[in-house]
Amino acid sequence: MNLQNTYLGNFINLLFPRLCQACNGSLLGSEHLLCTSCLFNLPYTDFHLQPDNAVARQFWGKVDLQGVYALLYFEKGGKVQHLMHQLKYKNMPAIGNRLGTIAGEQLLQTQTFSSIDAIIPVPLHKSRMRERGYNQSAHFAEGLAQKLNASVVERQLVRGVKTSTQTRKNRFERFANMQQVFMVTNPEALQEKHVLLVDDIVTTGSTLEACAQELLKIPGLKLSIAAIAYTV
Repeated sequence: MNLQNTYLGNFINLLFPRLCQACNGSLLGSEHLLCTSCLFNLPYTDFHLQPDNAVARQFWGKVDLQGVYALLYFEKGGKVQHLMHQLKYKNMPAIGNRLGTIAGEQLLQTQTFSSIDAIIPVPLHKSRMRERGYNQSAHFAEGLAQKLNASVVERQLVRGVKTSTQTRKNRFERFANMQQVFMVTNPEALQEKHVLLVDDIVTTGSTLEACAQELLKIPGLKLSIAAIAYTV
């Protein structure tokens, strides 16, 4: 029976090959979403070991944060861009979970991130959520929660305004585009909590800054930030 299952599995893989979502190479038996080579050789930032890292510096003097982190460097045309494209536009939310568990393992090594109580993904507007069917940042949050022993809270921070795309905007335009977009629905539930705010990609940090400004209005709340990738 085991031999038959092996032959059947090999036949299915021949017809529908399992591919690495970063490099498009074939996956071997126990590999999941990422091949072993990509898993070890993706451009990791090691920002969990650098409290004054490049992403953290974007928020200095703007919002009071306990810790700031991104898992990977993002470069146009690179493996991380392909990975993020699969996650956001090719109905592959499992990539977010997988990257979340990798990030969570790194963050467990730090004192700052080991005290997280709740994880809040940057919300999508309802119309964009209907188009995509899922929030990629929420799946990243779920992977993080598995490792950090924290709860994912999706309905405390909501997006009340559908904004235009940030892709071709400069830093000032991105910041202006995010003003008065987010609101907290039940601030009492987050009082005295250490909250981890998560997003998929950090470019200028305008979206995260707008979210942070709202969350930090809550008495006693401590805030940290984590993202899948940071644009170089």
